[in-house]
Amino acid sequence: MSNAASRWGSSGLACLTGPPDGAPDFSRAEVLARAERVATTVGGHLGIAVDAATLLSGRAALLGLSRGGRISAGGGTRLLSARDGWCALTLSRPDDIAAVPALVEVDEVPADPWPMLQRWATTRLVSAIIERANLLDIPAAGLGEADPAPPRIQRLGGRGSARGVAGLLVADLSSMWAGPLCGQLLAGAGAAVVKVESPRRPDGTRAGNREFFDWMNGEKLSYCLDFDHQADDLRELLAVANIVIEGSRPAALTRRRLGPDHIAPRAGRIWLRITGYDQDPTRPAFGDDAAVAGGLVGAGPVFCGDAIADPLTGLEAAAAVVESLARGGGELIQVSMAGIAAGYADLPTTASVSECAAPQAPPPHRRAAELGADNDAVRRLVAERWLLSC
Repeated sequence: MSNAASRWGSSGLACLTGPPDGAPDFSRAEVLARAERVATTVGGHLGIAVDAATLLSGRAALLGLSRGGRISAGGGTRLLSARDGWCALTLSRPDDIAAVPALVEVDEVPADPWPMLQRWATTRLVSAIIERANLLDIPAAGLGEADPAPPRIQRLGGRGSARGVAGLLVADLSSMWAGPLCGQLLAGAGAAVVKVESPRRPDGTRAGNREFFDWMNGEKLSYCLDFDHQADDLRELLAVANIVIEGSRPAALTRRRLGPDHIAPRAGRIWLRITGYDQDPTRPAFGDDAAVAGGLVGAGPVFCGDAIADPLTGLEAAAAVVESLARGGGELIQVSMAGIAAGYADLPTTASVSECAAPQAPPPHRRAAELGADNDAVRRLVAERWLLSC
C-alpha cells in the first residue's frame, strides 16, 4: 500500500468514504497527500503546526459520524440518480425542507421526503433538477459539473509592505466551516480575528455541536450587530481591518453597501470572498454538494469524507491569503468550493485497500465567546485602529 493510502487510512478518511455496508474507499488518498503539502506551506508561513488530516476528518470525530455511501456523513445531503446522471441535493436548513413540496410540485410530502425525491429525480434531467432547486434556494449539484478553479485574484486598492499575520486585524463575516477555518488558522498565528454575526442569523454551527464551533471559533472575538440597523458600526470595523473574510453571497453585502467597493480604501487590505461556485456566486452550496459538483466522490459514486469541500477550501483560502500578504496585499481573492473540489478531484485515484482507523478528534479548544460577548472590546479595538491610522 502506498504512503498516501496509508495516511488516508490512518486519518480516518477511508472510513468516511465508501458504502456503509462495504469496504472503506481508499481511491481518493492523493487528496490528503496534496492537502498535507498545502498545510505544510501554510503552517510554515504562519509559524504554526497545521495538520491536514485533522482538518479534514476532525468534525466527523467530534460528531461521531461514519460513512453513509450515497447519504452524506452528516446526513443532510443525498446522491440521487437522475435520468442522465447523478446529482446531490441538500436539505440541511428548515427552509430547504419547507421548500420540498414546491420542488416536486405536490401539496404535501411524507415526513421522510427522500424516497419521493428519488422517484422524482429519476424522471428528470440533472440540469432541470438543479434549475428548479436553485429557484427555491435549495443547494443542488450535478456530479462533476464544475471545472477546477484556483483562487482568482483581483487588485483592490494599493499594495502595502509584505508582512506576516501576527498583529493583523481580521474581520470574519463567514459562517459554518470553510471561512471560519481560514480565520481560525490566522488567529492561531497571532491575528486579532473578530467573528461578526447577526443576532437574527448567527452562525448556524452555534446551534450544533459546541466542540466543533469552539474548534473553529475559540480564539476569536465575538461581535454581534444588526447588519441593517448597525451598518455604520460594521463599516468602521471593515475600514480598519487588514483582512476581511466573507462567506455569504456577495449581493447580501452589496445591498447594504458593505462590499469591498464600498469600504474606505486601506493599503494592503485583503478581501477574501468564499462562494459555492466560481461562475455563479449567488448559488447556494454546502460542503457535500459542492464536492459532488467538483466530482470529488468515492467509487460508486459515494460521498467522499465529511463535507470535504469545506475544509479543503478553508485550507486553500488560508494559503491564498498568506501568498497575498507576501505580495503586499491590496487584493480581492475569490475562492469557490466547487472549483477547489474539482481541482482535488483531478488528482490520480488509487486502488489500495487496507485497514483504516477511526477519525481522530482535534485537541480541545478554548470555549468560544457567547454571541456578542466581546462587543465592547471590539469597539475599543476599532477606535484604537482608527487613531493609529490618523
